[in-house]
Amino acid sequence: MIDSHCHLDLIPDAISTRDVLQAAVKAGVSRILAPSISETSWQRLLSMSDAFHQLLPIDVAVGFHPYFLDSTLSHSQIVDAMLNRLIDAACSGHSAIKAVGETGLDTHIKVPMALQQAVLSVHLTTASKYDLPIILHHRKSHHLLFEALKKITPDRGGVIHAFSGSVDVSLRYIERGFLLGFGGTITYARANKTRDTLRYLAEHHLDKIVLETDAPDMPMNGRQGMPNSPEFLPDVVDTIEALTGISKGTIIKQTSENYQRLFD
Repeated sequence: MIDSHCHLDLIPDAISTRDVLQAAVKAGVSRILAPSISETSWQRLLSMSDAFHQLLPIDVAVGFHPYFLDSTLSHSQIVDAMLNRLIDAACSGHSAIKAVGETGLDTHIKVPMALQQAVLSVHLTTASKYDLPIILHHRKSHHLLFEALKKITPDRGGVIHAFSGSVDVSLRYIERGFLLGFGGTITYARANKTRDTLRYLAEHHLDKIVLETDAPDMPMNGRQGMPNSPEFLPDVVDTIEALTGISKGTIIKQTSENYQRLFD
């Protein structure tokens, strides 16, 4: 199993990273993609990737999360930070960098939408320039993301993280070369629309789905009130099997192949 979205650097300090990874390996997780939220974040994640690669491969995405944007930052500062770090990483040949992100648009936060859109544009341009996939966050913003993708869509596509939306919306992303990430949301019975979309995709486009936990956020049903962890990724697989009738073995094999096709 591959966890395509896990914020290892945000797991509470009281919990050992090694313990988290060992538990994930024991649960059957074979690889993790850790998206960053800031420059400090991706530097920490690259250090983790170096330190723990023999225990569990950690891929890293480089970017600025909309939740954590400083409204006083200028567009030029963000451009310089991203491009300079990526250039340095490319020159040093850091193989852990597999994507750009996490970036995206969120209509439920106080960060000005104009700043979010400017930052997203930088990420899209950077992903295109370096031929990398992009990891996109959305919250009540599909229409705005499609507007941005009309202007520039990276050739490698990317992942729509924690996808929540209709079948029609999912197909529009697929047409643009994106995979759709499913995680803890589908473990809740109230997530009717997302579950319906998952059922459709599992039947018609299983090659466009990846698994994720979004740890330490987005706890699985029955695990509310505790930090999420990559060791709980089997809960997502179990839910997909229950909803679709597709065997766990097939789900794990296909979603792992989907991830490898995009990021390798």
